Amino acid sequence: MKNIIKFVLFFFTIATFAQNDSTKVYKKRVLESAEVDFLMSYYEQNGDNASVTGGIGTEELTDLSPTIVVSIPLNEDDILTVDFGISAYTSASSSNLNPFDKSGASVESGAKGTPWLAASGASASDIWYGLNTAYSHSSDDRNFIWEAHASYATEYDYTSKGFGGSTAKLFNQKNTELNIGFQVYLDNWIPEYPTELDSYLEAGEDLNNGYFNGVSILNQDGFEIDKSGNSGPIWNPENFDFINDKSRNTYSVSVSLSQIVSKNAQGVLFFDLVQQKGWLSNPIQRVYFKDKENFYIGNSESIPIYTSRENTDVFHLADDIEKLPDTRHKIPIGMRFNYFINEFFTIRTYYRYYYDDWGVNSHTANVEVPIKISDKFTLYPSFRYYTQTAADYFAPYNENISTDNYYTSDYDLSKFNANQYGFGVSYTDIFTKANVWKFGIKNVDLRFHQYDRSNGLSAWIVSGAIKFVMQ
Repeated sequence: MKNIIKFVLFFFTIATFAQNDSTKVYKKRVLESAEVDFLMSYYEQNGDNASVTGGIGTEELTDLSPTIVVSIPLNEDDILTVDFGISAYTSASSSNLNPFDKSGASVESGAKGTPWLAASGASASDIWYGLNTAYSHSSDDRNFIWEAHASYATEYDYTSKGFGGSTAKLFNQKNTELNIGFQVYLDNWIPEYPTELDSYLEAGEDLNNGYFNGVSILNQDGFEIDKSGNSGPIWNPENFDFINDKSRNTYSVSVSLSQIVSKNAQGVLFFDLVQQKGWLSNPIQRVYFKDKENFYIGNSESIPIYTSRENTDVFHLADDIEKLPDTRHKIPIGMRFNYFINEFFTIRTYYRYYYDDWGVNSHTANVEVPIKISDKFTLYPSFRYYTQTAADYFAPYNENISTDNYYTSDYDLSKFNANQYGFGVSYTDIFTKANVWKFGIKNVDLRFHQYDRSNGLSAWIVSGAIKFVMQ
């Protein structure tokens, strides 16, 4: 009898566990295990239209940017992502914030400068630091996803704080996805100014005092001026003043709609609404006026060749810094279309139209053709074309007008076309057979791009990434 009772109790126990277990819903985790991405890029550029020196001068720049991204699954539905990166750059144009040989020019030091060579000031190099954290949650059926994120970045003259979020809804058996997001950046300048302008106000607008004490200032003909103004015109940057509103805030809303058209095709439509408010100019960028006389420090014999790279020892004193409106509205709208031709070839296309109320309109077209050469290796040839109109406030070196409210000689706001050619190779192993300690290597990516503008700027970048999965 006791054995029968034990058997009945055992039976009901098993039945109860089975019943409870059958009510459980097992979900596939959004992210199976922690992933770590290491990214690195190296960038070089050169050109002849440096905005720091008023639209003329060397644009030599190098940048090394390592980044690490860690994605951690907190449970079946939630993921925490931490992204930390730095950007260590050297910039010949930024170094010419102070183009003179020393921080204090003097007759004895042979004060001189040039927009065509890098100076040795503190602004010649810097490191940007950026941290971004994101938290995402997926619903049980994986048809609804929301994400929140925050960021912080800093460099020597700028800080940025950001936050935002997004929601994604999948419909039609996950063939359609609607994504809506927003982003806010609350930024602040720690303004640096061109040395001659900063020093002019600090010296009480007295050219015989402070930084300019004992320094010869030359006119366009190469003759030394009377800095007291008793016998002719003097350099007087009367438009310049220190900035008061040091904030730059950006607010954006983005919407995208993705649709799987067929088993071979997918399309995406997207648009953004962006508003910027605050000090939208860059205080390190000089401006020169064609309705003002020119004044220089340095070797008078080099004034006739000032706009040539042969000029190594004379510098044009600025009339003002760049000034732009304190609001800007941007509307980019575009589409992506990807088509799977066969197991070896895919075509990825991209087009974007951009409009803003500063007068810049642009078109971007990109095509990439991934070529799968084995089960693990894929090649990525690509081409990108870009064209834009000039901003209403842009004029080349020494062509702006002093009576205008706004002016700039930043060639990023000029009219130009650009071509970018790229090639990459990717290694993917979803089974992560190769290991480094407790991490399996899932993906290795290496790419190179060459970029050329119609205004002479040329650049190239090589970038690499490796993804590890914790095992």
